[in-house]
Amino acid sequence: MRLFIVDAFTSTAFKGNPAAVCLLEDRVPDEWMQAVAAEMNLSETAFLLDDSLRWFTPKVEVTLCGHATLATAHVLYSTGAATGPVKFATASGPLTVNRMPDNMITMDFPAKEVTPATVPDGLEKALGASPVSVGRSALDLLVELESEEVVRSLTPDIPALAAIDARGVIVTAAGSATDFVSRFFAPNVGVPEDPVTGSAHCALSPYWTARLGRDTLTGAQLSARGGVVRVTLDGDRVQLAGHAVTVVTGTLHI
Repeated sequence: MRLFIVDAFTSTAFKGNPAAVCLLEDRVPDEWMQAVAAEMNLSETAFLLDDSLRWFTPKVEVTLCGHATLATAHVLYSTGAATGPVKFATASGPLTVNRMPDNMITMDFPAKEVTPATVPDGLEKALGASPVSVGRSALDLLVELESEEVVRSLTPDIPALAAIDARGVIVTAAGSATDFVSRFFAPNVGVPEDPVTGSAHCALSPYWTARLGRDTLTGAQLSARGGVVRVTLDGDRVQLAGHAVTVVTGTLHI
């Protein structure tokens, strides 16, 4: 089976978020996919069989993943396996991707509405920062902080964040060079900090559109690797867009 490692949400190798992409030739057990994902030890490994797309962290299967979807689409386009729109069947319903003339790939994802929430016990201490506001999406806790610099310099207590009842914790603030910035911590699913998180932007897009009054925005994720995601809110859907770079092409022998 062919195996790729792709840096997503970046046009520069060794930046953005690396994902492994495995092109399956036949059905395989879930346990096997989980073992491969653990072996890859990246935040996500994507498995594609025909049009069926699934995502695994080193620890669990997840129901939605942006950067590994982008990586999979990039593999299909860069190898010539696809030229036009591609529709994946996923646990989050049909997800359509398309390549634009500038090689940016767009992805049609479900928007995740953020509703106000009370501050969970221990959150402020775990983050080491005081929230401006706290909300919840269907997947994550979203925490707005005072400024971009506070988000950038954050050094949270990762084990303490694992006690928060959510897939992950998104921290965000208004940006200087971009409309907003963010970071994403998900120790509950085996990802202490994700470099660039497409699925988190499904919540960040409606959140910041409501704040800024514009449907199309650009977000920067301020991890050590960094990455940029363009988002456009369209009703109950979000168009995520970004570039990707293949860094490894190989063969899986197991």
